[in-house]
Amino acid sequence: MNFTRRNLLLVAAAIGIAGGPAYAEGTLNVGAYPTNPPFEYKNESGTFEGFEVDIINEAAKRIGMTTDIADLGFQALFAATTSKRIDVAISSITITPERLKSQSFTQPYYDSDMGIAAKADSPIKAEADLKGKIVGVLSGSTGEAWVKAHQEADGFSDVKGYDTQQNLLLDLSSGRVDAAVSDIPGLEYSFTRMKDLAVKERIKTGEQYGLMMTKDHPLLGKLNDALTAMKTDGTLAAIHKKWFGSDAPADSATVKEMPLPKA
Repeated sequence: MNFTRRNLLLVAAAIGIAGGPAYAEGTLNVGAYPTNPPFEYKNESGTFEGFEVDIINEAAKRIGMTTDIADLGFQALFAATTSKRIDVAISSITITPERLKSQSFTQPYYDSDMGIAAKADSPIKAEADLKGKIVGVLSGSTGEAWVKAHQEADGFSDVKGYDTQQNLLLDLSSGRVDAAVSDIPGLEYSFTRMKDLAVKERIKTGEQYGLMMTKDHPLLGKLNDALTAMKTDGTLAAIHKKWFGSDAPADSATVKEMPLPKA
């Protein structure tokens, strides 16, 4: 049979329609930062575990899908959703007006604040003590945004960005930075093992975490509805209890249905 170029294009289009995107085949492509316990991390067998891993796996199950979780750096998550390499990103990602310009988020499922951390025996006790100090942050995080916004007024001598929370805290422990600013839950979890470090001051930010998705993703509504159901039947509260060892506050985003964030 003689195929013209038009015939070939029509066949290719038909194959594309038949195949469709990954989520139509029942697989939700997820990106995760691998060293962010208890939210997500890789266990000894190389499998992802954690609070948000349980959330996305359960939400996917409720819409008739399975997950394929890829190991990505924190900053790479934003490019991966934008380019549609992945459908969803998890990694204690704060919902912000700036991020909503290029991404979509489900309703929040976790409330958080940031903290200033330093060596336990450090004279640094609060924000005012950071004048002339080197402050470390996770690159691309809301902690970095806060530090850069306060650097001039508070007089930090330098701001150092890190690709992983582990490297940031190792440098804090060794004295290569004087303090670190990051999310309270991740810091407190790390400090159960790094006994020489401590959170010195809580920064009240009202931050909330949600599932970050490609802008206007067709599955946004379904996953958001799954989160609502998980809150209503107590599943999300049980996942919180499993990973944090405590009950989520009754008025928190872990328990209460919240509106879908809008840009």
